[in-house]
Amino acid sequence: MNNLLFFVTAIVTFALVTAISRLFGKEGVFAWIGMAVVVANILVCKCVDLFGMSATLGNVLFGTVFLSTDILTERWGVKVARKAVWLGVSMEVITIILTQIAIAFAPNELDVVQEGMTSIFGLFPRVALASCSMFIVSNQLDIYLFEKIREKTGGKHLWLRNNVATIISQCVENFIFYCIAFGGIYPMSDLISMTIVCCIIEIIVALMDTPFLYLSLYKVNDRPE
Repeated sequence: MNNLLFFVTAIVTFALVTAISRLFGKEGVFAWIGMAVVVANILVCKCVDLFGMSATLGNVLFGTVFLSTDILTERWGVKVARKAVWLGVSMEVITIILTQIAIAFAPNELDVVQEGMTSIFGLFPRVALASCSMFIVSNQLDIYLFEKIREKTGGKHLWLRNNVATIISQCVENFIFYCIAFGGIYPMSDLISMTIVCCIIEIIVALMDTPFLYLSLYKVNDRPE
């Protein structure tokens, strides 16, 4: 069931990114990135079994951020894509501040969510701070590689720059992120296993997002010269 849900989630989320980019332009993509980085850092706290191995949720949603920055780079240029990365980082920091204030409030006798919120958002600052640092590095690397490959190929082979830039960036992000976010929480053997599985998953996600990148760019030509 989990494996099926993984593919359904990937198709649905990539389709939503495509629709958002075509309906609302770069503003819609900016909004998606802000939402995705926050929700993905919550989902990554949940462990599941995928393809017979232990993994965390959030990989698909993180993958949509790379698709989003590729769309921004291709349509509106590197400066716009980098601005979107900093927007995503800002949303993470704001979420950390607001959630920590929220769980600091003493609940009354009618409250039924404090324990759940503490479980999730108590871990959230460490996860989000690890994600922030790697989000900046990996997405800047993705934008840089995407644009460099674009220049080297004369604007051809969109599928190549999309997949090479995304796969390299996400694998770099994974190895460092899991060590920072979950080191000391899970045994090292489990961390290594989750990292490898998530790299495999994100390679699959990167390959799956390519058709949606083409759809988001179909018959649009608003890249600045």
